[in-house]
Amino acid sequence: MESSLPYVSTMSSQLLPTDAGPLDDDATGIPRYLQLSTLFRRMIESGQWQTGSQIPTVEELAAEYGVARATVRQALGRLDADALIARFRAKGTFVTYQPQEQLWCEVETDWSGLLLSRPGATIELMSEETGQQPPTFLQPVGERARSYRRFKRRHSREGKPFLIAYTYLDETLCKRLKREDLETKTALSLLSGIRGIKLGDVRQTLTIGAADVITARELEVPLNVPVAYVHRSAMDSSGKLVMVSEGTYRGDIVRLDMKLR
Repeated sequence: MESSLPYVSTMSSQLLPTDAGPLDDDATGIPRYLQLSTLFRRMIESGQWQTGSQIPTVEELAAEYGVARATVRQALGRLDADALIARFRAKGTFVTYQPQEQLWCEVETDWSGLLLSRPGATIELMSEETGQQPPTFLQPVGERARSYRRFKRRHSREGKPFLIAYTYLDETLCKRLKREDLETKTALSLLSGIRGIKLGDVRQTLTIGAADVITARELEVPLNVPVAYVHRSAMDSSGKLVMVSEGTYRGDIVRLDMKLR
């Protein structure tokens, strides 16, 4: 079975122009220093401000973005706290960010890939609730079950979370579920391992957004940084919606690759 989505492996931040002009917190609802810290972070992670290089002065940045120097200092303070930059008296501010050794997180788009667990990853079951219904996503698919059990799980590697996932599983299937699989298998692998299941249509959609307060806390990333949302739905051979999975990935480890020919 093949997905209609293009190949998705890992995603680095897009390049940003340095002449963005004045920032306006009234237009976005986001304080200027947070806008700046997010912008500067992406410039560092994308390589526009390279590791070891000196960045513009506070005065230059304040003039470029039309903000007070105190706002720039506050934004740089967030980057300093995250060890992305280092500030030296009378010398300037330098990029100390070390690119990740391996952008390893793959959001597969073929059936065999979706069944694989990521090497070195651990899965933490955070909560389990019965009597739930999955949210309606875009155009509804399949005939809904009477009730679903919702599992909230956090996927991590080397102690660093990279995915928060909510999985809704048809309640009638839960008695056939192996409990230990909840801490070892991906959502579709979990479903395919249930005895007697014959899957029909399986769909996947990826969208890009920004981390809200709860997502930022659970993924241990700054507020408003890019995140990737992956929605998966699976119907059995009769057209019944047996599983829905809603996953939020850290945007700095997901890249969209599309083979055009």
